[in-house]
Amino acid sequence: ASPSRMEGQVRIPAPSPLARSAAGGASLGRFRRGDLIHRLLERLPEIAPADRPDAARRLLARETDLDEAQRAEMIAAAFSVLDDARFAPVFGPGSRAEVALTGSAPGLPSGVAVNGRIDRLVVTPERVLVIDYKTNRPAPDALDRVDPAYVLQAAVYVAVLKRLYPDRPVEAALVWTDGPKLMPIPQAMLDAALAP
Repeated sequence: ASPSRMEGQVRIPAPSPLARSAAGGASLGRFRRGDLIHRLLERLPEIAPADRPDAARRLLARETDLDEAQRAEMIAAAFSVLDDARFAPVFGPGSRAEVALTGSAPGLPSGVAVNGRIDRLVVTPERVLVIDYKTNRPAPDALDRVDPAYVLQAAVYVAVLKRLYPDRPVEAALVWTDGPKLMPIPQAMLDAALAP
């Protein structure tokens, strides 16, 4: 679903819509899988690397509708991102998970405000990086195959953050757990998403 404007606010879809119904075995819904991997990526970076495997098992042990194979697959997907050197800046110094963002920006339509939550935000003296986790399977192999709603969501966040950090570049990227892939979104694509 694409973000809709209501009463002057851009409503951004949740990063991982939840399928809360009990769906055990092989029928586990993709949204529920995505939510659990997202939770691992949110919490594990704050834990010492040596302690992460045990923490991951403990986090998923509470999900009684999962079997061992499902737990192992989700943990492997999360660690494929956490252990990949390409993603080191995403989880390194200056990074934070689940950052609330409210505000507006000159690049947004008049009177439109943003109220959302960023999956991961990296703020360093050199740049600001907005990261949005995506667990779609299969992950798209090129930017032109990415759902336009995902690009719009990133563009809105970048527009607001540019106002908050006018002294440094603000960039956006999607992290696909399927692969895994780090997919930067070029500024031209972000600008086009906000064009009338």
